[in-house]
Amino acid sequence: MHPHLFPTITSFLIIVTITLIHCPTSLRADNETYLTCEAPFNCGNLVNLSYPFWASNRPNYCGHPSFYLDCSSNVPQINITTMNYRVLDFNLSSRTLKVARTDYLDTICPAAFVNTTIDNNLFSYNTSGDVNLTLYYNCRTPLATMPNLAFYQFNCSISSSTNFINYYTLSSQTFLAISNLIGACDYWVNVPVLQSAVPTAATYDALIAAIDSGFMLEWDANNSQCDTCLKAGGLCGSDPTTSTFACHCTNGTFASGCSTESTKQKTQISLGLGLGIAGAAIAGIFLGFWVFSIRQRKKRHVQESKSKDLPTPPSSTGGPASSSNFSRSIPSYPYTKSDLEKGSTYFGAQIFSYDELEEATNNFDTSRELGDGGFGTVYYGKLHDGRVVAVKRLYENNVKRVEQFMNEVEILTKIRHRNLVTLYGCTSKRSRELLLVYEYIPNGTVADHLHGNRSKSGLLTWPVRLSIAIESAEALAYLHVSDVIHRDVKTNNILLDEKFQVKVADFGLSRLFPTDVTHVSTAPQGTPGYVDPEYYQCYQLTDKSDVYSFGVVLIELISSLPAVDTNRHRHDINLANMAVNKIQNHALHELVDPLIGFEKDYTVKRMTTSVAELAFRCLQQERDMRPSMDEVLEILRGIQNEEIGAQKAEVVDIRAADDVGLLKNIPPPLSPDSVVNDKWVSSSTPPNSF
Repeated sequence: MHPHLFPTITSFLIIVTITLIHCPTSLRADNETYLTCEAPFNCGNLVNLSYPFWASNRPNYCGHPSFYLDCSSNVPQINITTMNYRVLDFNLSSRTLKVARTDYLDTICPAAFVNTTIDNNLFSYNTSGDVNLTLYYNCRTPLATMPNLAFYQFNCSISSSTNFINYYTLSSQTFLAISNLIGACDYWVNVPVLQSAVPTAATYDALIAAIDSGFMLEWDANNSQCDTCLKAGGLCGSDPTTSTFACHCTNGTFASGCSTESTKQKTQISLGLGLGIAGAAIAGIFLGFWVFSIRQRKKRHVQESKSKDLPTPPSSTGGPASSSNFSRSIPSYPYTKSDLEKGSTYFGAQIFSYDELEEATNNFDTSRELGDGGFGTVYYGKLHDGRVVAVKRLYENNVKRVEQFMNEVEILTKIRHRNLVTLYGCTSKRSRELLLVYEYIPNGTVADHLHGNRSKSGLLTWPVRLSIAIESAEALAYLHVSDVIHRDVKTNNILLDEKFQVKVADFGLSRLFPTDVTHVSTAPQGTPGYVDPEYYQCYQLTDKSDVYSFGVVLIELISSLPAVDTNRHRHDINLANMAVNKIQNHALHELVDPLIGFEKDYTVKRMTTSVAELAFRCLQQERDMRPSMDEVLEILRGIQNEEIGAQKAEVVDIRAADDVGLLKNIPPPLSPDSVVNDKWVSSSTPPNSF
């Protein structure tokens, strides 16, 4: 063997030896994870915390992704569905958490009126210990008409409104005359409190004390998997890469429980495989060197033979030339197609890089803003391939935003309809920012044309408005058939193209339902003025929640008024309440936008009246009284075809000539033919945008 080869072989053997020595240590690297998570930690005034909690002084793999604690103050805080709560106490054995809202700390007059919301996939209320305290603000009901409410009145100054009064009630109490209060109060907020802390008088201090005492939540942070892990001697945690549950054991991290035997076998297999590969590599290298040596000897023999017949060159450049040839012979290995495509789709949607979308929007230039909603800002952009797009940039990159981001991507990649906005793609959920890329719809929103910056155009004639209603209903009916509830139906989420065709957008709050469930119990979310009142009361989301919101949209199309307007008369701030009152008092003409020709065109008057009747049914307080989206669509198509007389019995024919009132004060009963097909309704216990 060539003598210069010995250093190379020696170096290789040293590397192999070090690798084999290091191999068992690598297999046991998760021991450090176990040791790190084994010790409990403190956060503010809370001591001996462990899974599912983690904080800045605790690695995230020791806890659940949604249980991060802010320990910057003496009383730790946790964020649940974008709302901050003070953590007052916890119990690891019963898996309970005592929390109180930070916005109500030492006050019952918060800066904003927001209902308490929790993530029902992670938390549930303690039904035996919690009661719902409902606070009503800016009520105008005179005490003389409802003296029994005097006990429940409390003081709270809201901005410059000093003449308004406020009330509270409990979910366990009879609602007294609260049904009247709801229409007469500007705001109402649900705040759970402990049963034991229920105030005995509606004083400022008593209410603050009740709210500050907090309420109990029971958590489910992969409880069954955690129990299995603990029984096997492991520590519950998570995989920081996938955010899924992980069991940290003394011999490694596993998906569920610890497995000593499997780990030993894995170690033995890995060591055996490593030794086998190393042995084969050594044998192959020796064989290669042996072949190389033979060839070198033959080459030298040929060169020596030729040198006898040729003059000796003055110098030799063979060495460098050989080195250069060797360098050029090293092949370049490009990535395979599978490597390039790995992670290039997400639920089937194309993955865009952040840099590409930043360039497409000119670094998110404010002059390119198309809209600003509850979750993010939308920008006009142009991709490298020439496509004009709308890029939605979510405000935050926290756990809840990631869930909404994934939810919208998953839903929009599963459904296709001509009246639903098309999702082109998104960034990875681990990108520095969460971005969604949609087709660009150039003609703004329905809200823009009704009461926004395009309202003066006069382009929304009655036929166009009716067409918008029908196409929106088609989109929602399709969603419901596809087991999807939109949950944020409003005119700001109905886009219009250059032909005024509808594209329903924004599925961040939507819910994808399994086919075998009747409803989901979840904290009410949505936009004020559009949210189903029964959803507020029962915490049960059904397809009829979308129907109620669509009823508000119909009233907007008739009136050109926004869903909520604090500049209107105090009884008419909420458009739904205003519409119901106008219809019941036979004053539809006071609600209708005069620009659509209601008083001049008999046909328009008849169709507008029929749409108002339909909206009235959609806005019923009880969901069973509302039609399904399929029925809404059928009625709207009939109105468009001027076949109102052929509709079902519950659509009342109004003779415009003698101005008969629309509906009686009591809604008409449903006929046997119109039994609502609400497949998500059950009697189970009950528990925000382009």
